[in-house]
Amino acid sequence: MSQRDAAAPAAAATAQPGERLRAAGLKVTAPRVAVLHAVHDGHLDAETVHERVVSEQPGVSLQSIYNVLGALTDAGLLRRIEPAGSPALYENRIGDNHHHVVCTRCRAVADVDCVVGQPPCLAPSEANGFAIHTAEVTFWGLCGECRSAVEASDLDAATRATA
Repeated sequence: MSQRDAAAPAAAATAQPGERLRAAGLKVTAPRVAVLHAVHDGHLDAETVHERVVSEQPGVSLQSIYNVLGALTDAGLLRRIEPAGSPALYENRIGDNHHHVVCTRCRAVADVDCVVGQPPCLAPSEANGFAIHTAEVTFWGLCGECRSAVEASDLDAATRATA
């Protein structure tokens, strides 16, 4: 996360896309507005963003989406996360040092508020001269749906074994 991202007010994500783009010093273009609309919820990869944008603007290429996502991330309007084994994901929750939890079964991603205290939430034992402003933490586990499915599967297996 960039310093600009960390300093951006969380409320900025609720402003109109054109206002957000202008405030970040970016030109307001249809693809940029469409991407901001597309990434209004969740944690989306570039292909999912492309699918959402193309439904309203059929001529926008996947490469254009990657370019727009990069520009919006660099400007601090979107946040890019990269859970291990997953493509880069983009979200519009900016301006705080929140973390993520990823399901090891279905790859669902959810936000987790700061672990302890004020950002960066965690202090390294040795910063090697760095002034730390962000800690990026990813928790891994099973989401509620997958946990229920696994428990049901285990119950079915136990029932079959005793029958």
